[in-house]
Amino acid sequence: MKHQTLTLLSAIILCFACQNDKRASEKILALNDDTATMSYETKELPEAFKKYWYSGEAEITAFELEQERYGEIRKGKAVLVYVTEDFLPEKQVKADGYSKSNIPILKLNATKKFNTGIYPYSIMQSTFYPVSNEQHAVKISSSVQEWCGHVYTQLNNREQFEITSHSYFENEADAQFSIKKTFTENEIWTQLRIDPQSLPTGKIKIIQALEHLQLRHKDIKAYSAVATLRKGIYEVKYTESKRALKIKFNPQFPYDVIGWEETNEVGYGLNKKVLTTKATKLKTLKTAYWNKNSNKDQTLRDSLKLN
Repeated sequence: MKHQTLTLLSAIILCFACQNDKRASEKILALNDDTATMSYETKELPEAFKKYWYSGEAEITAFELEQERYGEIRKGKAVLVYVTEDFLPEKQVKADGYSKSNIPILKLNATKKFNTGIYPYSIMQSTFYPVSNEQHAVKISSSVQEWCGHVYTQLNNREQFEITSHSYFENEADAQFSIKKTFTENEIWTQLRIDPQSLPTGKIKIIQALEHLQLRHKDIKAYSAVATLRKGIYEVKYTESKRALKIKFNPQFPYDVIGWEETNEVGYGLNKKVLTTKATKLKTLKTAYWNKNSNKDQTLRDSLKLN
C-alpha cells in the first residue's frame, strides 16, 4: 500500500512537472523559430522607452536621398515615421479602442520620393513590430507607384507568413501563398529602435526588403546573408548577390537612424556595375502629425527640409 501511495504521488508530481515544462516551452517565442506560439505577452518596458515612445507624439526624420534606379543615381527625399500604437491580433490592423488583447507595437512608415526622367516614383513600406521584441513583425506591407502602374505586397504573421501580392506586371499579377517564418529586412528597422543588441548576427536566412523585391521582380523568400553589428552600424550582406544594406544609428537610446547605404549590382554583361543608394539625415521632429493637417502646418515641412 505504501509503495502504491509513493507511486501515485510520483506520478502526480511528474504530471505537474510536465505541465509546467509545457507552459514554459509555450512562452519561448524565439524569433528564428517558425513554430513559435503566436502570443504577445505584456512586457515591462524601460522607463526611458515609455517616456520617449508613449508621449503622444511620433518621431519623424527626413533624409536626403540618392536612390539608384535604372542604373543611375536619382535625387529625392526619404522619411521615416515611427510611432507606437495598439494592434488587433486577429485582424492585424490598428485598434480603434483599448483592450488587454491588443498588441502594443512600434510602427514604421518609411517613404521615398524621387524622379526617373519625366516620371515620379513613390514608395511606402509599413512595418508593425511588437514592442515586446519577442516575435517577428505582426504585419509588413509595401507599395510602389509610378506612371506605368503600381504594385502592392502584404505579409501577415500567422501560423506562417501569409503573403498577398498585387502587380500590374503579367508575370506577377495577383498571388496568395505562405512561407516559413524567418527574419525580415523590414523588421530590422523597428527591432533596432527597441534593442540593437537583439538584432540577428552571423549567417542567417532573411527575407529581403519588400521594396527591393518589388523593384527587382524577385521572389518573396528567405535569402542567405551574413549580418554584423558594431557600434552604431548594422550591416547585412547577401551571399547570393552583391547586395548589402548598412544602417547607421545612434548607439545610445533612442537608437535613432542617422542614415543608410544600400549597394546593388545593376545592368548586364559589359554594362554591369555596382551602385550605392545613400540616405543622409536632414532633420528630426517629434510631433502628433495627425493633428497637423491645416494649411498653416505646412511650415513643419520646411522645418523638416522637405520643401
